[in-house]
Amino acid sequence: MSKDQIREDEGAAGPGRLPSLRLLAGFEAAARLGSVSRAAEALHLSQSAVSHQIQQLEAFVGQPLFQRVGRGIELTFAGQMLQQSVRRALDTLRRGLDRIAVYTDPGLVVLVGPAFVLHGWLQGRLERLRAVHPDIVPLLSTDEEPGQADEIDVDIVIGRQPLAMAGWEDAAWLREDWRFVAAPALAEQLAALPAERHPQQARLICLEKTRMPEAAEAALQALLPRFGIAAVYDAPQLALDAALRGHGIACLPSLALEEALADGRLRELAGYPRQPGAQWWLSRPRDTLRSEAMANLFDWLRAEGGAGR
Repeated sequence: MSKDQIREDEGAAGPGRLPSLRLLAGFEAAARLGSVSRAAEALHLSQSAVSHQIQQLEAFVGQPLFQRVGRGIELTFAGQMLQQSVRRALDTLRRGLDRIAVYTDPGLVVLVGPAFVLHGWLQGRLERLRAVHPDIVPLLSTDEEPGQADEIDVDIVIGRQPLAMAGWEDAAWLREDWRFVAAPALAEQLAALPAERHPQQARLICLEKTRMPEAAEAALQALLPRFGIAAVYDAPQLALDAALRGHGIACLPSLALEEALADGRLRELAGYPRQPGAQWWLSRPRDTLRSEAMANLFDWLRAEGGAGR
């Protein structure tokens, strides 16, 4: 078969067939730049080569994708629809290729856990991690309920319960508590008043009931009739942001609060008792291609958890 025949065959549509990436790249460049000549320049091809690619793609889809407007071109309705799909596909492909370089780093460790734990507890400790293990590159992925860890490329999981899966080992890690906090200005106002006058100064920032342990939810419910609700959120990070902005009193897990309390952006309220929370677990596969980096991060997390109890 000659090269010309191969090129002609690329333009022939059929059940389940897709046009070649070469044709789609020429179409995308012409559509984005509004000019075949500029597309050819961007792709380092001749103008006739790009024009031929567009003709092949039009033959493949069975309808015109561009129409002439003066000296330029513009997309037909079919071309607009195709451009949206091609742009998304090429963007996804580019992101995937960009990530390959990251995944080849021998120090990469994929850590999955809830956003509020990674942000409130781990993020502020990454400098300490780098000081001890400069070769570790943590890839942090947020997942409230990681359930398919054995089917994806995960090294360590932070969860409220052990995974208890074959080929994985689980270790008890941190036990959180829930604390009533407020922004410094509001905390100072409340500290100067007797507890019975606090409802006159602040309302409660609430999490959905399913997001709170029983003891913390009961403590919050006991206050609601007197204080009222400022807002309700479905994620600890959103409630944390509201507290930081001074919107009211929040009851939040210690793992979300640690950095904000340490640097003074929030204050724990005296007279509001802490409530027990979850026991958190660390889980990791027993065998992994990145075993040394994974083992080092796993051990470091356990040591830091012990220091932060």
